[in-house]
Amino acid sequence: MDSPPLRKIIHIDMDAFYASVEQRDDPSLRGLPIAVGGGGPRGVVATCSYEARRFGVRSAMPGGRARRLCPDLIFVRPRFEVYRAVSGQVREIFGRFTDIVQPLSLDEAYLDVTVNKPGIASATEVARQIRAMIRAETGLTASAGVSYNKLIAKLASDQNKPDGICVVRPQEGADFIAAMPVRRIHGVGPVTAKRMQALGIETGADLRARDMAFLSAHFGSAAHYYYRAARGQDDRPVREREGRKSVSVEDTFLDDLTEEAALVEQLDRIADNLWGRIEKADAWGRTVVLKVKFADFRIITRSRSFAAPVRSRELLAQVGRELLLAQLPLRMGARLLGLGMHNLEGEEDAGEPGAQLALGL
Repeated sequence: MDSPPLRKIIHIDMDAFYASVEQRDDPSLRGLPIAVGGGGPRGVVATCSYEARRFGVRSAMPGGRARRLCPDLIFVRPRFEVYRAVSGQVREIFGRFTDIVQPLSLDEAYLDVTVNKPGIASATEVARQIRAMIRAETGLTASAGVSYNKLIAKLASDQNKPDGICVVRPQEGADFIAAMPVRRIHGVGPVTAKRMQALGIETGADLRARDMAFLSAHFGSAAHYYYRAARGQDDRPVREREGRKSVSVEDTFLDDLTEEAALVEQLDRIADNLWGRIEKADAWGRTVVLKVKFADFRIITRSRSFAAPVRSRELLAQVGRELLLAQLPLRMGARLLGLGMHNLEGEEDAGEPGAQLALGL
């Protein structure tokens, strides 16, 4: 039987994307610690510049804590339409090389360049050209990981940030993973990382030293994935269109909301924003989901499903209001409301078929 074709995977990750766009567009912000997001008591850092990261500021950090770490931090309100436009520029560049692109977010994507449009034999050269085009056409930098599977390519793109490239060839994959803290391995979340630490598993090498029986006893159905990941193995293909499972919008309020009129007003605004995203993403779904986070951070969700997709903004808003009104009076003030559309048309199956590991990058 003939061997499957060699796989060459690139993971492109834009460097501090939102913050870099803001610094590009406003020269007065260049070289300064900035955070994109809300700087108020309930604001959250969406992303921050590398100047801010030196102080310990990180994405998803509360704005108040970020200010304490970096008193000179400058908060900039996000401009998502601009970020989407730049992301579109970057994806157009990807399309010059391959149509097998799996976006993960506005600022990162996997590319399968095993067979690429220019016919370039070296995936490393493809990555170099893509990064040069991104810099020339957007004024921004991107980092790249080049490898024989998605797991290692994603880890590699983070190795030499910002504005770096890291190539991991098949014969180097196992050693690359061995030196990696397990908390950085895709699929090992914070809770699992703590469990592994308690078992003496700190690095990929520690994980590889455990046999399947041990891993199965402690991690159940995830054991097979961890066993293979520790050996640098990952069969997941790059999907040209990753199935979107839902689309949603939520907002955190400066003051907790308790009155019906204020709650409905905010929910209607959220419904308008959600409908814009639904239309732009062509993401028609059959289930409307309401989310309420209370002042004590407890969260409830309520939903209503239909036989056919919801295709009008009026129905979406009406269902959202009905789900909300059914919860009144609230047990305490709401600090967050969210509305989402689930069970989207054309959702892809969650499983991913196998593919052979590759050589030659």
